[in-house]
This record gives sequence, C-alpha cells and structure tokens, in this order.
Amino acid sequence: MTVTNPFVGNWTYRSFNNDPDLSKAANDLLFGEGTLAIAEQSVTELSGTIGGPGWSLDLRGSFGYGSPMQVRFQGKGVVGGEEWIYDYIGWLVPVWPNSTDRLEVPAIVGSVVRTIPHSGEGGSTNPAGVVASFYAVRAG
Repeated sequence: MTVTNPFVGNWTYRSFNNDPDLSKAANDLLFGEGTLAIAEQSVTELSGTIGGPGWSLDLRGSFGYGSPMQVRFQGKGVVGGEEWIYDYIGWLVPVWPNSTDRLEVPAIVGSVVRTIPHSGEGGSTNPAGVVASFYAVRAG
C-alpha cells in the first residue's frame, strides 16, 4: 500500500502580523503571500520553495505524524543581494466529518519567524524574531 504525503504539492500561502488591534483592516496585517511548493525529499524529509514576486526561498524540513500532522521547515534564499532565513511550523487541518471534498479545501495553519534581519522598505531593517501566523490552502 502506497501512502501519499498530504503536504506534498502546491499551496497558496498568506501570513499575517499577530496584532490584536481590531480597528486595523485585515489587508494592513499582511506579512507575506506567495506560492508554497512542497516536495518529498525522502521518507522523512521535505524540500521545496516558497516565494512570490521578487522573492524566493528554498525549503528544507520534515513532517510528523499525529493528530494533527505537523510540518516544519526552514526557508533560505538571497533576495535583493541579501540573505533571508525564515522558519515555519504548521499543522494540517483535520478533515471535518460533516463536510465534503467539494466543500473543504486542505489547509495548513501555523507560525513563521524571521530568523535573521534583512532590509525593509525605505532603508528600514526588518528585525529577526518577528513572528506571524500563516495559512496555506491546497492550490488545484
């Protein structure tokens, strides 16, 4: 029996700043967005890429069985001549028994942290240690 890794494939990714201020519009909380492509490197390892317009990171990580299943990876890349490193941890949302394949899109929810600082807009610095929440939904 062949078991298919549920993390493998293409996902639409969005992350949001963890800000409790309800007066802020959701669009103002956007931390990042792009495409997450996960491949199975081995029985226990994952690889892939995450990126969007103007940025791309190579991924290396692993997944764990459980309820829910867990994925963890690190993204590294050079963007605008500067190294970027981000760490991700996420959980596969379990299938809801009262839904259907047509109504429920597979999703990963989790957290991302900027591991090292890098330049931001207008000459600012995006500091290390900033944590955001993310979700990714299966694309296609």
